[in-house]
Amino acid sequence: PGYMVPSHFVQLAAMPVTANGKLDRKALPEPDGRMAAGGEYVAPRSEKEAQLAAIWQELLQAERVGVRDDFFVLGGHSLKATMLASRIHKQFEVDIPLRSLFELTTVEQQAAYLEQAKRSRYVALERTERREWYPVSSAQKRLFILEQFEQMGTSYNIPEFMAVEGP
Repeated sequence: PGYMVPSHFVQLAAMPVTANGKLDRKALPEPDGRMAAGGEYVAPRSEKEAQLAAIWQELLQAERVGVRDDFFVLGGHSLKATMLASRIHKQFEVDIPLRSLFELTTVEQQAAYLEQAKRSRYVALERTERREWYPVSSAQKRLFILEQFEQMGTSYNIPEFMAVEGP
């Protein structure tokens, strides 16, 4: 399937190996990110396509994006698609479902969708003021009541440890 095809290929004369003959992953070169999108470059033809291409370039860290380039071939994935949906909603005031981004994978297709889609006002979340305590949600109230009845203690606590290295 298409999602299993690597998004980058790097041609090597030989695979780097460690002293014991295993693949030395640390010695592998980084892909340069200039993966061809599979077709001839077609420049944006409208303001909407140009704006979408600019969003793609920023998200995918691509030098240039053509209107027929495929989002996932250029290195997009589900998290970047989510960020794309958010930026489209903010810039064009159209709430595009994530599912549609998996079906409409080119700037050309997404621009056509935006032309016929109905507007959905973008409302940014506002930062609340600092307080000593905040109101709890219905789900939090439910957990509190269940804990009072069942005396579950820390059964909903999920301990986790992460090692963070580097800058």
